Amino acid sequence: MTDNTDNTDNTDNAEHTTAWRTRREAPADHAEVHTVNATAFQRAAEADLVDALRADPDAWLPGLSYVTEAPDGTIAGYALITRCHVDGVPAAALAPVAVRPEHQRRGAGSAVVRAVLEAARARGERLVLVLGHPGYYPRFGFVPASEYGIRPGFDVPSEHLMALVLDDSSSVAPGTIRYPAAFGV
Repeated sequence: MTDNTDNTDNTDNAEHTTAWRTRREAPADHAEVHTVNATAFQRAAEADLVDALRADPDAWLPGLSYVTEAPDGTIAGYALITRCHVDGVPAAALAPVAVRPEHQRRGAGSAVVRAVLEAARARGERLVLVLGHPGYYPRFGFVPASEYGIRPGFDVPSEHLMALVLDDSSSVAPGTIRYPAAFGV
């Protein structure tokens, strides 16, 4: 499972200092996205996870894989939303989120997360879940998933599983989150 709870150094915590260009990931970006994830997490697991999710038609949501471009046109950051379920009800999972070390804490992570969340909203996704740092994701509107009665099916501190409702509804189906098989949980 991509555990974004240790991801505070792989995203940014400061106000934007650069106007970041975000866009959908293109097929030509796959190798560079792999490098961004491997570099940001200092291991290949998250990079390999993205590749496995791309190959899973039940998990992959076309158009919900986004990059942030550095001023020189290279990829600085990455965010992915894939299909998950809460007791059989479709939901979306945000993971991984990664930023190259030289671009961290400058707004690249925030820009790409905002872009992919907006794309999910425009696509009609209703609920996004993230397993991440509780000091980072609330800036995007995430709250503890337990507020909606959503829990993980594995051992993790409850404050690290967060939810964001993308539409105006106040009700969300409670239950246990089930990630795609590639996550390994």
